[in-house]
Amino acid sequence: MRPILIRNGRVLIADTLEDADLLVQDGIIQPFGTAVPADALQLDARDRLVLPGIVDVHGDAFERQIMPRPKVSFDLPLALAETDRQLAANGITTAYHGLTLSWEPSLRSIEAGSAFLETLDRVRKDFSVDHRVQIRWETFAFEAIDLISDWLKRPLDLAIAFNDHTSSTHRKIEAGNHSKLSDWASRAGLSNEDYLALFGQVWDRRAAVGDAIDRVATMTRASGVPMLSHDDLTLSDRTAFRSLGSHIAEFPLAEEIAANARAHGEHCVFGAPNVVRGGSHTNAPTAADMITRDLGTILASDYYYPAMFSAAQRLIRDHLMPLEKAWAQVSTNPAQAMRLSDRGRIEPGLRGDIVIAQDLAQDNARIEATLSKGTIAFLANGALLC
Repeated sequence: MRPILIRNGRVLIADTLEDADLLVQDGIIQPFGTAVPADALQLDARDRLVLPGIVDVHGDAFERQIMPRPKVSFDLPLALAETDRQLAANGITTAYHGLTLSWEPSLRSIEAGSAFLETLDRVRKDFSVDHRVQIRWETFAFEAIDLISDWLKRPLDLAIAFNDHTSSTHRKIEAGNHSKLSDWASRAGLSNEDYLALFGQVWDRRAAVGDAIDRVATMTRASGVPMLSHDDLTLSDRTAFRSLGSHIAEFPLAEEIAANARAHGEHCVFGAPNVVRGGSHTNAPTAADMITRDLGTILASDYYYPAMFSAAQRLIRDHLMPLEKAWAQVSTNPAQAMRLSDRGRIEPGLRGDIVIAQDLAQDNARIEATLSKGTIAFLANGALLC
């Protein structure tokens, strides 16, 4: 692995920007002032920012590489390779893929999830950035528990998120709101009638959901991987998952839930697309408001990888927070929440995950290079090469 020297950049070190040269060798950030090896590749970052790589705790845009249209699927190695390129181009050096394990057939089925895990475990060594998995477990999908148990014992880096979209779907169906029924059915490869019939069978098992959650939480705690609760609807939801060992609230659906999580010192995740678009497309809390009031600490790509960089840029350009705090939402804080002590900051001894970007305060700033563990994963501007 060839050493890389990033020269003349404005480097984000702790909470300040410093004019400094940064050497990455053997995948690791070296102490400042270390002698530069003669064979080092040099990048001139003059007038550019040198930032820690982005850590994405939840992104499911990979689903669009697998199934870009209903009933149109592509092989997983091809889809994941394209996803890897998109991640690198957007400065995301650590990505937790939000893999939904549901009772639905097709894209989010147990079988599809198993195939995804097996394939990613086999091919991720060939990718340019660090691919991990957040298993977003639909709590009514009892059939997924054995799969989760199996993968918690394997070396693939995981997080577990508890998700209940079944109850919200039931409320919509009971209220006669079938506006999304065709979308749900198409994703599952079923007719509307067959989807409703299957849903009825799943809903009938609701009395056993609590025991299933306890079982998954117990095995997850034993494994030591992070736990998140997804789309908490009520304060009691957050309280219950906290008691099970989940200390990350992901996309809480009410301000009081976020406030309660923060009062308990927990991280709160909101969607970066929410910041970029100026609000939620599902009438959830406004992410920029939550972040600036310290009710949110992490931004995730959710369904759109470019939103991570763009959200940080918007927070800065709209004078909502300074660069160091805005960038922490997409790098330092998510790394801390996911217990990744070797990344999320520019510091000697940490992974060489680096983003070189134009000044985020300017219009249309862009990423010009991404380093992942000390290798160039993306280079948009060849002029950086000395």
